[in-house]
Amino acid sequence: MPVLVIGTRGSPLARRQTEMVVAALRAAVPELAEPDAIGIEVVRTSGDRFVDRPLAEIGGNGLFTREIEERLAAGLVDIAVHSLKDVPGILPEGLVFGAFLPREDPRDVLVGAEGLDALPRGARVGTSSPRRAAQLLERRPDLAIVPLRGNVETRIARVREGAVAATLLARAGLVRLGADPGTHRVLDASEMLPAVGQGVIAVECRADDVKTLDLVARIDHLPTRTCVEAERAFLAELGGSCRTPIAGLCEADGDRLLFRGLVAAPDGSRVWRVSGRAPAAEAAALGRDAGRRLVRAVPELLSA
Repeated sequence: MPVLVIGTRGSPLARRQTEMVVAALRAAVPELAEPDAIGIEVVRTSGDRFVDRPLAEIGGNGLFTREIEERLAAGLVDIAVHSLKDVPGILPEGLVFGAFLPREDPRDVLVGAEGLDALPRGARVGTSSPRRAAQLLERRPDLAIVPLRGNVETRIARVREGAVAATLLARAGLVRLGADPGTHRVLDASEMLPAVGQGVIAVECRADDVKTLDLVARIDHLPTRTCVEAERAFLAELGGSCRTPIAGLCEADGDRLLFRGLVAAPDGSRVWRVSGRAPAAEAAALGRDAGRRLVRAVPELLSA
């Protein structure tokens, strides 16, 4: 029997990220180095089953994590591996993050054009992300935003086929898969602020599973955890629905942290931004303060 069973989605990116966790665990924990010491269970989530509808129409938050977390809570798997940006701001009771791998580049990539200004007037841009759509429309209100879901290769293919002029993808996923997006541009955070947790692979555990927590703690990357703590504190303060465009990024700036966040009207007509700095020891307070400032500024948007 495996020492550790991992629950994960079945997409190529999810499988690759799980492979990265397995490799890190095998390198850090001698008892997991044996070939059969780690088992993998692929779980099909609601987000995987309903690919032809916007996420907001099929239940909102947790669509890519809920079924995996249910199996984790029931003891059917020992840990769950997630793209952190898919995880809602508040975890189910009894579950905690045991580790975060070192963060990959958190920025978004515009696939199909060499920049936002290079897109023709009225161009069709495929994305089902309210965050991306709102920031695109703030800069280019002439663009036509059309729903586009699917894995990385599917969305790249839609651009190559001409179904849309461009789409947006997380650079972290492209790097991990070694995918070739063709014509593209990596967007600076000042152009497109990423989703909270983007670029981070999270390992979720049961809070009372002391043995497993001890094992996965050996692969935890403290600098990533610190920045994530600020970002998720920000997200928790905002609450927000899956229809609310929310973005947030925390980065180390010397011995201090720099946090930038935003919330926007879905059509990009108004965008509220916030930023702040604090020592690393005050990461959560930094995120909470930024969130509270936006809640005070736009309570009607966040309660929609």
